[in-house]
Amino acid sequence: MTTFSDLGLAETILRALKSEGYETPTPIQAQAIPPLLEGRDLLGIAQTGTGKTCAFATPLITRLLQFPENPRSRQTRVLVLAPTRELAAQIGDSFKTYGRFAGLRVATIFGGVGFGPQVQALSRGLDVLVATPGRLLDHMAQGNLRLDGTSAVVLDEADHMLDLGFVVPIRKIFAKLPKRRQTLFFSATMPPEIATLAAEMLHQPVTVSVTPVAKTADRVAQRVILIEAKRKREALVDLLQNPDFRRSIVFTRTKRGADRVASALVEAGHAAEAIHGNKSQNQRSRALDGFRSGRVAVLVATDIAARGIDVDGVSHVVNFELPEVPEAYVHRIGRTARAGAEGEAISFCDHEERDLLRGIEKLTKQTIPTTDLRLAPNAAGETLPAEKKPDARFGRPNGVPAVKRSAPRRDGERRRAPRPSGEGRPRQGEAQAKRR
Repeated sequence: MTTFSDLGLAETILRALKSEGYETPTPIQAQAIPPLLEGRDLLGIAQTGTGKTCAFATPLITRLLQFPENPRSRQTRVLVLAPTRELAAQIGDSFKTYGRFAGLRVATIFGGVGFGPQVQALSRGLDVLVATPGRLLDHMAQGNLRLDGTSAVVLDEADHMLDLGFVVPIRKIFAKLPKRRQTLFFSATMPPEIATLAAEMLHQPVTVSVTPVAKTADRVAQRVILIEAKRKREALVDLLQNPDFRRSIVFTRTKRGADRVASALVEAGHAAEAIHGNKSQNQRSRALDGFRSGRVAVLVATDIAARGIDVDGVSHVVNFELPEVPEAYVHRIGRTARAGAEGEAISFCDHEERDLLRGIEKLTKQTIPTTDLRLAPNAAGETLPAEKKPDARFGRPNGVPAVKRSAPRRDGERRRAPRPSGEGRPRQGEAQAKRR
């Protein structure tokens, strides 16, 4: 069995990994670290939760130690680009953790916070800079950072960068990098746009592919609850009453929806916070810190957080609304069952989302077990729980037609005789005259 000590990492890195309890490398770490130590370019196809941050951080730190030099002012030796603030912060923390005995200068910059501390950190020069593309370009435009001295660059979550519209900013950033450099691309999927970008920016790369995005985590138990949209909040509150839901992430499609769901949970007595792009950085950091510490038991998030939340001990993921992009489902449920643990993913699906569920099952090549909690109208127009039939997932349960039938006559009730022709309710003028 391969161990980290077999991979050629620096002794200080091995000490840091041991202090974190890391012993055996994951598949992507075992495959990526050796060629990266040789200075090769790399194209990694891997989703979050596979250990890819360690796969690129530890060899890059080792190479910095092998070729020591003092960072020059307003420059960085290694640049890591991340799509979101949360992911950038987590990558920065990982570099600090793995390099704790290496004495490196590491900084993270992103939007939503003041420029002052970031300018100060850049002015001293850095060994490693982790940044979001927009804020990085702001600093470059103001002359706070130059990239002509950067020897290695990492583009993490490249497909998510594409989804967020960062392709043009990325091209601007890469145009300022030296021609001779080590370049690493990591992406969960490989759409044509990312493949084209990788071909332009990588030189004879080693390709490492681990756990394709169509494969969900093996330790995640999945199920779908068929239910009307208007009853989802009630069902969510009922689910969270179960003590097994120790630490849960609830995903919505919209920012406003996340706020509404979080408010409903708080009103029901649950410790919940919402996190999305409209929240300030302080609000997002406070919510994540509360979630990690256990003060917040439920984090309600949009897909911007699907790849940026790396918290151990998440017992459940609930898809309050199914994602419009099937791959996002895999990323969402990957927030649980991390670090060897088990987890459960529960998805609500209403009538309008049935095609989204089909798309997810087609991508993942599986049929997700379902429970039918929809209410079916009976002959009197009353609503009763539908039977749980696997073959009635997308139709009207129990074969009941969607048309509401009129209520039957009660026993002894006489049928009302039809009005004679021309007889009916009085016209408006006649009714007013009678009232006078």
